Amino acid sequence: MAQPNIALLLTGGGARAAYQVGVLKAIATLFPRNHKIPFPILCGTSAGAINSTALACYASCYHLGVRKLEWVWKNFSTEQVYVANLSGTLRHLLSNYLSKFQIEEVRKTQGNLLNNRPLRGLLRDMLDFKRIDRNIHRNHLQAISVTVSSYTSHESVSFFQGQKQIGPWQRQKRRGEPCILDVDHLLGSAAIPMVFPVIRLGEDYVGDGSIHQLAPLSTPIHLGANKVLIVGVGQREKQPNIFDTCPRSATVAGHLLDTLFADTLDADLERVDRINQTLSIFTPEQMKQTDLKPIDYMQIKPSEDLQSIAQKHFLSLPSGIRSLLKVIGVKPDSESSLPSYLLFESPYCQELIELGFKDGMEQKNKIRDFLEIE
Repeated sequence: MAQPNIALLLTGGGARAAYQVGVLKAIATLFPRNHKIPFPILCGTSAGAINSTALACYASCYHLGVRKLEWVWKNFSTEQVYVANLSGTLRHLLSNYLSKFQIEEVRKTQGNLLNNRPLRGLLRDMLDFKRIDRNIHRNHLQAISVTVSSYTSHESVSFFQGQKQIGPWQRQKRRGEPCILDVDHLLGSAAIPMVFPVIRLGEDYVGDGSIHQLAPLSTPIHLGANKVLIVGVGQREKQPNIFDTCPRSATVAGHLLDTLFADTLDADLERVDRINQTLSIFTPEQMKQTDLKPIDYMQIKPSEDLQSIAQKHFLSLPSGIRSLLKVIGVKPDSESSLPSYLLFESPYCQELIELGFKDGMEQKNKIRDFLEIE
C-alpha cells in the first residue's frame, strides 16, 4: 500500500483562525517533542495562510512551531493587526475620503476600511522565510502554498514553494505558481475585500484568497496529497435566520464573510465525495484510464458558535473599531458575525484556542487513525 501523503489545509477567517492553533496544539500531543511536522504539505488561505507559513518555518520541530503560534495568538491585540484607536481610524477614513479628489497618479489610498500596516511589521518580526527553503531541502517539508485571489485575471492563484518535482498547474479559474514566499503573499491572501488594502504581486493585484477559491482541495491535490486534514472556522450547522425587518448592512456583511470563508469548502467536499464514490465502483482497468484518484479527508470545525463567543468579548475591541462598527449597526448583541473576524484581542483568541484544543482532544483517536500513527 502506498505511503500516505498528508496535507494540512487551513482555511481563512480573520481572528477566528485562533481556533486552528488550539486544534494544532491537540494534534501535537500525539507526537514526541522533537518530531518534525506530520504534514509534508501545508496549504493556507487568508489567516490560515499565516498559520501554515509559521508552521513551515518550524517544520523540523512541530511542537516548537505550535508553541510559537500559540504565544502570538494568546498575546494578540488588535493594534498588532490594524490601526484601531479612534484618532488613527478617523484619520485613515478621512484620508480615504480626500483621496477621491486626487488624480490616480498620486493617490495613495485604496478606499479600504482599515489600515493593516501593523500586520506587515508583525509578520516580518515573527517569520523567518529563509527557514522554509532549508526545511524543504532537508525533507522536513514537501511544499507550502499560499492562495490569493487575482483581481487582474479573476483566478484563484496558489503560490507555492516546494520540492523540484512539483510543477505549476493551470485549470479553469485557478492556477499554481512556484515562487519564494514573502510577507506580501501573506498580506495579499489575508486582504479581506474592502476591509484591508489590495496587494500588488508582480503584475497581479491580489486580495483575500477565499474570493475566487471555488475548489480549495485542488491545491493540496496538485501538490501531491492523497489525504487532507482540514481545520475550518465555520459553524457545523447554521440555523435559519428569522428577521422581523430587513437585515441591516452589518448582518449582510457578516453573511458575506461567512459565505466567503466556508461555503465553497463545503461544496468542494461534496464534489470529492461524489468522485470518491464513483471511483469506488471502477474496475482496475478503468482506474488506469483516468487521472482521478480517491482523496481521503477529515474536517475539524468548531463545536460552538464563534459569533456568540465574540459577542461576549465585544467590549474588548478598541474604542475606534467599536465606534466604526456602531456606525454600520454592529452592537454587542448584534446578529452580525463581523466582530468574530475582526476581534484580535487576547481574551477572545485564548477562548478560541481553548475551544480548538478541546475539539481536537475529543477527536484525538480519529485524528490518530487518520494520520496513521502507530
